[in-house]
Amino acid sequence: MKYLKFILILSLLSGTIFGQDLTGDDILQKIDSNMVIENAISISTMTIHSRMGTRNITSKSWIGEEEEAYVEYLSPPREEGKKMLKTGDKLWIYTPEPNERIISISGHLLRQSVMGSDLSYEDFMENDILDEKYKAEIIGSDKINNSDCYVLRLEAQTEDVNYHSRKIWVDKERWLPLKEERYAKSGKLLKTTEILDVFQIKDRWYPKKIKFKDMLSRGEGTIMTIDSLNLEVEIPDYKFTKAALRR
Repeated sequence: MKYLKFILILSLLSGTIFGQDLTGDDILQKIDSNMVIENAISISTMTIHSRMGTRNITSKSWIGEEEEAYVEYLSPPREEGKKMLKTGDKLWIYTPEPNERIISISGHLLRQSVMGSDLSYEDFMENDILDEKYKAEIIGSDKINNSDCYVLRLEAQTEDVNYHSRKIWVDKERWLPLKEERYAKSGKLLKTTEILDVFQIKDRWYPKKIKFKDMLSRGEGTIMTIDSLNLEVEIPDYKFTKAALRR
């Protein structure tokens, strides 16, 4: 009996019980455990490849708890000083002088592009905890850039999602969604993402460079590069208030 109990414990720790593999929902939980962050400050560069040419936009982001985020644009000069604030399901945009104002973004405006990129305000607002919104099914396996991946189909379990279904390729070792296809309820492919580079902080892996492609746009896509990420910070509560937008 002691031997049997020992084998059972080993099986649980390894994610397999008597030969039964991980479920799709188990894999979603592993993705969330690896990628979801709180209380962090990052600097990133968004490279937008549109029909009008290529341009870079650099921003600094403060990420809090309970779906809080504050973003300040640093360059180019045309965008410098613009800010975004997200608290829960609310989003505000601040534009500095000469026409200083704070605008609430909601409804159909959330589907508009952020700074002409392949990301929408809905993407910015999205809750990153996949396991709370989707039911997952393993539909196969594949290789992405020499990494063995689970292939999962995700179906929305709630109405408050931007994409009704998704197909993702999940790295079996680092629990990163290396490739993703996002679909409308009609089955139309709306957007794709691809992780081009990764980096490690302690025992967790994060995307270093991600390519987003809006399939309804004629541009060549937008690449988001994480220039720095600090996870050991304390962010004051005022940072996630409307008053902070005017500072």
